[in-house]
Amino acid sequence: MDNKSINYGLPDKKSVIYGLVGLFAGGAITALLMTYGIPAPNQSFNTAPPRIPTTFASSKVSIANPIDRHFIERMIPHHEGAVAMAELALSRAQHPEIKTLAGAIKETQTQEIQLMRTWYQQWYGTDVPAYSGNWFNRNMLGRGSGSYGMGMKGRHGMYMMDTDLAALKNAPDFDREFIRQMIPHHEMAIMMASMVLDGAEHPEIQNLAKSIIRSQSAEIEQMQQWYQTQQ
Repeated sequence: MDNKSINYGLPDKKSVIYGLVGLFAGGAITALLMTYGIPAPNQSFNTAPPRIPTTFASSKVSIANPIDRHFIERMIPHHEGAVAMAELALSRAQHPEIKTLAGAIKETQTQEIQLMRTWYQQWYGTDVPAYSGNWFNRNMLGRGSGSYGMGMKGRHGMYMMDTDLAALKNAPDFDREFIRQMIPHHEMAIMMASMVLDGAEHPEIQNLAKSIIRSQSAEIEQMQQWYQTQQ
């Protein structure tokens, strides 16, 4: 089975990208999405977490550019979903490769969450607000065609910003279900990161976005290979 035949129950990526425009607001981002493409990774998978800078320049509180702020507000809960899945895999996965990947995901994305919370406090003078699933449903899933929103929830069984931990816990084949959920979850993170590469105000956000694209693209490639071996 080649990768193209694997169906993860997702809407087409073009529709998802147009929906994501509402997350970061701005005509410049729309133009970026129309021209930006993510190259396929050509590097082997490395389970060691990518190096993340632990120091960063202090910045004044900024409210002029909403892109960085919205990115942090959406990426943190997205990362938290991946960490929750990874924690479950550390105790439930049967294959050592899955456990190793889960450990790398947990360590890397926990560090990134901590960095983003610190940046947000420094730049905007407040804590990151609690994520609202209703906001996401209205502004992304509800944008444009109503059938898109319903279809996305119905086919995938969850909102893309969330994870279906109940299905993962109860899956007869845990490792297979972990891969089935984590691949589209990573794909969403890559699309979110690609949107801020050229529009972000802070270089810290641009560097984080590059790291997310690089590391999660490699992890997707490896998971697709594992998925095929289980067919």
